[in-house]
Amino acid sequence: MLIAADKFKGSLTAVQVAERVTAGLRRVVPDLAVESLPVADGGDGTVDAAVAAGFERREVRVAGPLGHEVTAAFALRDGTAVVEMAEASGLQRLPAGVFAPLTASTYGSGELLRAALDAGARTIVFGVGGSATTDGGAGMLSALGARFRDADGEPVTPGGEGLAALASADLSDLDPRLASVEIVLASDVDNPLTGPKGAPAVYGPQKGASPDDVTALDAALAHYATVLEKTVGPVAAEHAASPGAGAAGGIGYGALLLGARFRPGIEVMLDVLGFAAALERATLVITGEGSLDEQTLHGKAPAGVAAAARAAGREVVAVCGRLALPPVELGRAGIRRAYPLTDAEPDVGKCIADAGPILERVAEGIARDFLN
Repeated sequence: MLIAADKFKGSLTAVQVAERVTAGLRRVVPDLAVESLPVADGGDGTVDAAVAAGFERREVRVAGPLGHEVTAAFALRDGTAVVEMAEASGLQRLPAGVFAPLTASTYGSGELLRAALDAGARTIVFGVGGSATTDGGAGMLSALGARFRDADGEPVTPGGEGLAALASADLSDLDPRLASVEIVLASDVDNPLTGPKGAPAVYGPQKGASPDDVTALDAALAHYATVLEKTVGPVAAEHAASPGAGAAGGIGYGALLLGARFRPGIEVMLDVLGFAAALERATLVITGEGSLDEQTLHGKAPAGVAAAARAAGREVVAVCGRLALPPVELGRAGIRRAYPLTDAEPDVGKCIADAGPILERVAEGIARDFLN
């Protein structure tokens, strides 16, 4: 039995999901052999998943999205670092109820990347998602040595809004170690930098951006890419239109400028976490996340787990807080059956507040259905 589930956001971490499912299964089959491999798709929880798989947790003080220092973590093992931008620049780093769509910066994410370089990383898996920022990665690049100046030669102000005043960009002093390190941009979204499907239009509102803010940010990021094109050539425009450039408020664009290679986050993490080896030892796989819905089918962790398991001939079931996919869609994704908490407890509020005990009850049902 292999449990490879993502977090139930706002209720349970991926590690806690595995613990609760294991407890429920063993109530029915006490001697059941269970292997847990918490997974993530590059967004928040990615470092925790790596640590649960045996990576060493490293902590460093970096700038949060508003410039205040925060303690952020990355994971390291055998020269591979897993860096999660949300640790430094995520919505989780903002005070409750506070948004800063125009001024939030990714500077701290650049500091995290630098810390990974200092720790000797030769490969960096850069998981992006859950960001508070829409600055095109300018803050991150600044922390790594880039300089962005206005017409008076002064540094532009932090955040996407400041890029509207950008007059020159200088990437000549980027940390030289970046040239010899492989960077993998791990994301579950493939949006371009700007336009109707770009970072401001699609993800700006969830970061507190008004319609006017979205318009301003989109124009600022387009201007940013134009200025960078003068500095680094046509590749800057190519990167802006590339899949993943719009990830996490455009930090994907900044990563592509560093030479990163874009891959779907869950594919990268399954490789890094050693999923293939764990799958060989399993007969049944349990995956899941807080909400199984249309988004799940587009690069989220359960879909990636199910696809890999199906390719290996393993049966997959899923646990979730809420199920919004019909059986036919689950089947196409490679999931035999889904077990939502709402089947055991119709009150959604109770499902969120008491997710752990309810998930144990749900896991008992899986054991009765598949293990007896």
